[in-house]
Amino acid sequence: MTQSLSIQKLLDEFERLPGIGPKSAQRIVYWLLNAAPADATRLASAIVEVKETVHFCPRCFNYAEGDLCAICADTERDASMICVVSEPRDIGAIERTGEYRGLYHVLGGALSPLDGIGPEQLTVRELLERLAGDEVEEVILATNPNVEGETTAVYLARLIKPLGIRTTRLASGLPVGGDLEFADEVTLGRAIESRREL
Repeated sequence: MTQSLSIQKLLDEFERLPGIGPKSAQRIVYWLLNAAPADATRLASAIVEVKETVHFCPRCFNYAEGDLCAICADTERDASMICVVSEPRDIGAIERTGEYRGLYHVLGGALSPLDGIGPEQLTVRELLERLAGDEVEEVILATNPNVEGETTAVYLARLIKPLGIRTTRLASGLPVGGDLEFADEVTLGRAIESRREL
C-alpha cells in the first residue's frame, strides 16, 4: 500500500526517534490521524514549547526552564553533596528513589575515545570549578556501570582526590528478587566487592 507523502513524511520523522521502529511509528501516526484535531495541535504545541523554553542549567547542566534548574534553585537541597551523572535523564532515576537530597552535575555523556569523546566534550572543567570552593564535602560518581561509565568514574576520581573531597561510587550488584545462578560474573563480582556488614 502506497502512503500519501505527508503520512510517509510523518512516519519517517517518528522512526528517527530513539526506540521507535516502523511499527510503533505507524501506530502513532494512525492514532494521530484518528485523533481529534485539538489532540494533535496540543501535541505539536507541547513539542514547540519545550524546544523554545527548555535549556541547560548553567550550573549543573540539567534541563531548566528558569535561570537555574528546579534542583539548583531549591535552597532545601544539601549543597555539600554533588552527584555526578552522565545525562539529565539519570537525575530522574535517582530522584525517584527519594534517598538523595544533594545537588547534581551532568557531564553530557561519558568518556569514549573511540567515539571522539574526551574530557573536553564533557562538562569536566565546570565540575572542577564547582568543587573549587569549600562547600562540597562529597562527590558521588553515578555514571553507568559499563566500560565508558567506569572509565569516566576512574578519571574523575583521579582529578577530585587531590582536592581532598570525599569521592564515592554507587554500589552495584545483584537486583532485588534476582537469583545468584543467573547473575553474570561481573555483576556478582561487584556484589561481593560492595558487600556490607549486617
